[in-house]
Amino acid sequence: MEGFPGWTTQFELMWRQEQSRHASGRTRVKDFGTPIWMASYQSREMNPNEIDEWRARMNALENGMVTFRAWSKSRCWPILHPYGRYIIPPGWVLEDGFWNDDGEWLMGIPWDAPATITTEGEILTVSGGKVITTDLPVNFSIGDYIELNDKWLHQVVDVDGIALTLTPHLSVGVLVGQAVNVRKPGVLMTVVPGSVNTQTGLNGRGSLTFQATEARG
Repeated sequence: MEGFPGWTTQFELMWRQEQSRHASGRTRVKDFGTPIWMASYQSREMNPNEIDEWRARMNALENGMVTFRAWSKSRCWPILHPYGRYIIPPGWVLEDGFWNDDGEWLMGIPWDAPATITTEGEILTVSGGKVITTDLPVNFSIGDYIELNDKWLHQVVDVDGIALTLTPHLSVGVLVGQAVNVRKPGVLMTVVPGSVNTQTGLNGRGSLTFQATEARG
């Protein structure tokens, strides 16, 4: 959610599963569908004017009937590329309490627009939950997010050279030639009905909290 004056205190997968306990004590888990992303939002304390503005913005989402674009506020960029920077050397050094990044801006790289996956480039293979990237000027780390085809959000759980293992498992609709985005990678979500709270104190100041889940279909 663009401009939200706060943080995503939770951004993780909601597993759609059935669980049953066997006599042996082991819990069996069965999937009933691919997991979907869920998020919890917490704003900073706002003044009365800001609170009313964000009440209006939340009302525009109609208690879950209208979608909005959501991403993890902690991962607007890949871990090794804060604010879209390419760091030379790759490791930052803390000197006298200040970051000595010695970095260079990635000029000419379309951070604001998705890069296009080509047969020569970013995704050469898609198999068993792994993708192989070559053209994106990004050094991926475990914990990074990647958005595919403006539709699916995945998190990197393993990096083996240029091969990335992602969760959740890749959809059958992921194909070579689709778009990939690493700047504010996200998904469409809807507000969980009844989760919005904008209660204030007697001075009119307060904060906004709400929950949201991925909207598919």
